[in-house]
Amino acid sequence: MGTMEKIILSASRRTDIPAFYMPWFMAGIEQRRFEVVNPYNQKISNVPAGVDQVHTIVFWSKDFGPFLKGGYGEDLVARGYHLFFNFTVNTADRLLEPRVPPLPVRLDQMAALCRRFGPQVINWRFDPVCFYTTSQEGQVDNLKDFELIAGAAARMGIRRCVTSFRDDYAKIRKRTAAISGFRFVDPPLAEKVSICLAMQRTLGACKISLQTCCENEVLAALPAGSGIAKGRCIPADLLMALFGGRVSLKKDSGQRVAAGCGCHVSRDIGSYAWHPCRHNCLFCYANPARDRVDPQE
Repeated sequence: MGTMEKIILSASRRTDIPAFYMPWFMAGIEQRRFEVVNPYNQKISNVPAGVDQVHTIVFWSKDFGPFLKGGYGEDLVARGYHLFFNFTVNTADRLLEPRVPPLPVRLDQMAALCRRFGPQVINWRFDPVCFYTTSQEGQVDNLKDFELIAGAAARMGIRRCVTSFRDDYAKIRKRTAAISGFRFVDPPLAEKVSICLAMQRTLGACKISLQTCCENEVLAALPAGSGIAKGRCIPADLLMALFGGRVSLKKDSGQRVAAGCGCHVSRDIGSYAWHPCRHNCLFCYANPARDRVDPQE
């Protein structure tokens, strides 16, 4: 008999569970299931969470501080779960991401994840690359700390960086309309290609590969041999190489496949409605807490 195919838990594209909701997550692990609400039709379903059913838990976060402080990762490993981390670390600038910890703190967290679980289980996400104008500076971007972060990640042994460019959503325009002098800008394709090539040069010197997330148009415009590839933030093939066992290699049709999402199928257990994110990033496509409260609060 072959090894049973298990599922990948994604925790979560829809919110930041490691930063805000680990007690809830661990309660679901104890119950061996999670209740999940479908964001489109509001139907509730159960996702299995037993160690005999789950191959890997993929955590997504901008702040692994509470996760590390609580020892949750060690607890999960002791129970027999495999862990993988998508850690978004962008600029030190607090304008776009007002409630994430200072950059040195996030880099310390990245180093702690590497020490405890190994750099091979970490994707560094620089996501998204943003262009914007302010009344003080004119047009700027959020890449000024990229080289610093790349050097730090390389010294830790991290070998993958995933990036994308900011996508435009009506909720983002509404969120930023009240900020005097601020406006997001969508640069032309040629500028995006130029940015990717510059990022690749920086990363190549650090022995880190660059992968794109949902950027088919940019990928198609890159020169041959650029070394930049389509990314998979849920990489089933890599998870099997790291941990053995069997998981599905089907593409996740629930993601933005046409735009260039390369993720393999997983079960996402977060909820926009039940787990609002409290980072309040200006470019967020989800429903951050800021969008759910009176702006005067």
